[in-house]
Amino acid sequence: MPHQDKDLKKRTKQFAVRILNFVENLEYSVVKKLIVNQIAKSGSSVGANYRSACRGRSDAEFLSKMNIVLEEADEALFWLEVVEEMNWKNNDELKFLLDEANELTAIFVSIIKNTKSRINNK
Repeated sequence: MPHQDKDLKKRTKQFAVRILNFVENLEYSVVKKLIVNQIAKSGSSVGANYRSACRGRSDAEFLSKMNIVLEEADEALFWLEVVEEMNWKNNDELKFLLDEANELTAIFVSIIKNTKSRINNK
């Protein structure tokens, strides 16, 4: 598990960096500013909260923090889908970020389910 934690820490940090680079390159408008802020906050929060979850002092604390990670990943996915539907950007980077947000969300759902199962089987 520690190797997986390290890989996922790296992956979520890279996701944050790519999110920030992506939103930095969107053209400015009042509406885009609102969406850009939402994407930047939720997308960068995924990695920061995952690191915090890994330092959880108990299974309950880990599980609670992982639910926050899941919420942030899903929120980032939502706002990226809005960008796609608004046709503000339709390029390989947006496709990558959509795919990555989907994959990370699925990973976090799995981690939460496995943790709940392990807690219930103690």
